[in-house]
Amino acid sequence: MPKTLEKTRKQVAKKRHGAIGALHEFSRDSKRLHKAQVRDERLEKLAAARKKQDKPLIARAKFFQQAIQENDSQVFDQARIQATISQFVQQYDEEYDTVKKTRRSGRPASAREDLLKLKVDALQKEHQNGFYIPDLSRQDNVDSLKRWEGSWTSLSTLSWVRVSKAGAVKPSTFPPSGQ
Repeated sequence: MPKTLEKTRKQVAKKRHGAIGALHEFSRDSKRLHKAQVRDERLEKLAAARKKQDKPLIARAKFFQQAIQENDSQVFDQARIQATISQFVQQYDEEYDTVKKTRRSGRPASAREDLLKLKVDALQKEHQNGFYIPDLSRQDNVDSLKRWEGSWTSLSTLSWVRVSKAGAVKPSTFPPSGQ
C-alpha cells in the first residue's frame, strides 16, 4: 500500500509543529499533500487493475494444484494432462447451460450468459491452439506447485508449457506473452 501521503503529512506536521489543519488552500504544503494523495490513489488503482488481471492465472494454478493433490503428487502422463485440461475447459459448461435454459424464448441473452459464453469460447480456443499450464510432467515442478501458497511472484519459479489438443507440448515463459 502506498504511503506517500502519510510520509508527506508527517513532514508537513513536523515543519508546522503539529498544526497541519491551519494550511492555506493554495500553499505549497497543501499542494504537496494533494499531490501525494493523488499519487497514492493512482498507485492503488494500478495495483487493483494488476491484481484483477492476474486473477485468472492464479485460479488456473490453484485448479492444477488441486488436481496434483488428488493425484497424490504423482507426475501426470499425457492422457491425464489432457483429461485435466478438458475438465478445466468444461468447468463453466453446466452453469452456462442452466443460465441459457432459464432464459425465456425470444429474449436476448443476459450479461451473465454472454460473459460465460465468452469464457467458454476463449478456453476452447486456447485448448485447441495450446493450453497454458504448469509443466505437470516433471516431478520437481509438481512438488513446487504442490507447495505453492497462492502468491503471484512464486508462480514464476515454476516451468510452464503450452499443451495443444493434439498433444503437442511447447515450453513457455511466465507470464504468458498473450495475456
